[in-house]
Amino acid sequence: MQIVINNEDEYLFRGKRKRLVEQLKEKGITDANVLNAILKIPRHLFFDESTARPALLDHAYSDKALKIGAGQTISHPFTVAFQTEKLNISRGDKVLEIGTGCGYQTAVLLEMGAKVYSIERQKELYDKTKLFLPRLGYRGAKIFYGDGYKGLPQFAPFDKVIVTAAAPYIPEELLKQTVIGGIIVIPVGEGAEQIMNVIVKKTENEYVKQEFGKFKFVPMLQNKNP
Repeated sequence: MQIVINNEDEYLFRGKRKRLVEQLKEKGITDANVLNAILKIPRHLFFDESTARPALLDHAYSDKALKIGAGQTISHPFTVAFQTEKLNISRGDKVLEIGTGCGYQTAVLLEMGAKVYSIERQKELYDKTKLFLPRLGYRGAKIFYGDGYKGLPQFAPFDKVIVTAAAPYIPEELLKQTVIGGIIVIPVGEGAEQIMNVIVKKTENEYVKQEFGKFKFVPMLQNKNP
């Protein structure tokens, strides 16, 4: 069953999304496709139902990270926009996402025309999101329950890889599973803050890495969490 959005509520939240998009522009996001995706997606529907009180929904379109259950969060809209912009998505790109979470980042990638393969290690979130996204109308993603450090070698190679959790290092498997010329966007670090890394794969053994400031993510953990 597809989720039905109340027209009155949608009018209210669309106004909030417009203001959010203006804030993202002020913070330096320029990719029109990224901004249009964020303008379209009802972020207020992506929260854990047990915490989705009216007071929380008031913050749905603020630039804040908020709880989604299983000890995880939905990233700041700026973080989502920043990572997506750095991926330089073209329609039809095959994208590996590490950390499906509530599916908001997944939806942004789908809105931009990417073919998304996403891994979630939290069983609770995996079970919920694989059903929620199709109900919201996002049926294109292939979502897997597994260990993000291992990637999805059976579906590789990928044009782009996005990691939505703090990795202590750049996993070798993700480098291997990226095409020549492909891009990996990953926050790296084990402290309270991480450095956003953007890596371009030049050859099988040659990479160019750039760093883009500090961000805050939950840790990227290994193995599945039943």
